[in-house]
Amino acid sequence: MHRRRRTALALSVALLGAGPLLTACGSEAHPGAAAVVGGDRIPVSALQAQVKDVRTAQQASPQAAQLIKNTGQLSRAKLHGLIFDRVLDRAAADAGVSVTRKQLQDARAAMAQQSGGEQAFAAMLLQQRGVAPGQIDDAVREQVQLTALAAATGADLSTPQGQASVTKTLTEASKKLRIDVNPRYGTWDDKAIQLADTKTPWIAQVTKNGPEEEAPVTG
Repeated sequence: MHRRRRTALALSVALLGAGPLLTACGSEAHPGAAAVVGGDRIPVSALQAQVKDVRTAQQASPQAAQLIKNTGQLSRAKLHGLIFDRVLDRAAADAGVSVTRKQLQDARAAMAQQSGGEQAFAAMLLQQRGVAPGQIDDAVREQVQLTALAAATGADLSTPQGQASVTKTLTEASKKLRIDVNPRYGTWDDKAIQLADTKTPWIAQVTKNGPEEEAPVTG
């Protein structure tokens, strides 16, 4: 994979590692919402569906027990991803950035080839990032969009300065969205572009220690 693509993926993984407060789950203000981003609700049911897809894929793997053990706090990690995608969409829109279907198809094909085929690519994403097969297109789109955003803003993702520049752009977009997170999942940090109070070392791949147990998700 091209160095710039690898760096973009590394940045997105780091940003996925893991905000004003949302009232309690099931409250009058935002009943059944895991978070509200730019006035749009992310329903707990949508979050649960993402978690279920990953757990189903993990259970079908020969390494099921280890994959599940290594992906504690999956609900929080998936909520982070849902919020981050919306922040990235806003930042891209503000910068006049768009990606085409062909770009996404080409990028996915290239990544799969570099990974040794589509099956190996899917297995890698499931193991390293907790991405189910049905979520691969979204993961690819995130990387392509992040790379395009960096290019549009003149940031070089191969350098710390470039990565800091993109983070600043994302922070500006995040603040505009006034992100409210249900307290059970933590709070959103605009500057870090992540859910605070959430430990997901399996995403950042900064440690091999087992993460904390995931709390049940209820509306």
